[in-house]
Amino acid sequence: MSKSALATTPTKPKRSKGRPVHGDNDVGADRLLAAAETLLRTIPPARVTISRIAQEAGVDPALVRYYFGDRTRLLMAVADRVTSKATHTAPRTLPPEAALVEHIRKTLALVRTAPFMHRLIIEELTDSGTDVTRARTRDMNRDLVAFYDELLKADGGETLRSVDPLLLHLVILGASDFFVSADPLVTPLLEPGTDKEAFTARFNAFLVDLLLNGLKPR
Repeated sequence: MSKSALATTPTKPKRSKGRPVHGDNDVGADRLLAAAETLLRTIPPARVTISRIAQEAGVDPALVRYYFGDRTRLLMAVADRVTSKATHTAPRTLPPEAALVEHIRKTLALVRTAPFMHRLIIEELTDSGTDVTRARTRDMNRDLVAFYDELLKADGGETLRSVDPLLLHLVILGASDFFVSADPLVTPLLEPGTDKEAFTARFNAFLVDLLLNGLKPR
């Protein structure tokens, strides 16, 4: 190769341990988050380790530390990623009652998609977390309570009576979470061959009916 060719040939940047090279080899934080989210669909949070996340993503474990610093910060980012997919603000095109119905559907769908998410928030980010993660999870729940409060106020008592928004949050989240986490108890009670998607739709409709009837003005 000529000297001129050598002079114009780009050199690859040196890579320090755990530091990604931007370009084709840059897997990015998003790939690691997606890997952790995938694992949380099937195994408890305590088993979602840095090495297991790296193995799922097909990267060196050092990249987890490079992008997030530690496992707790990565798990907090996963919780933000998953919960951000659910809309907690009433669509302006929907009246409050319809917005509540849609929100119940999305809550149940979110819990089914990420069945271990609430265990992650409680066990890893609150009980065993840091002041930062505890504050973040508290704010996440406060945002939901505020959503219910604003929704009820927007209705003004026309179709939904005034109730404690915190209690409403606990009922919707609790019912959705238990429906998913109690699947080993529920499945044996179903008729053989029951379509699980159809049964989920029945539960969603029942929960909506139960809540809306309970929230009717008296």
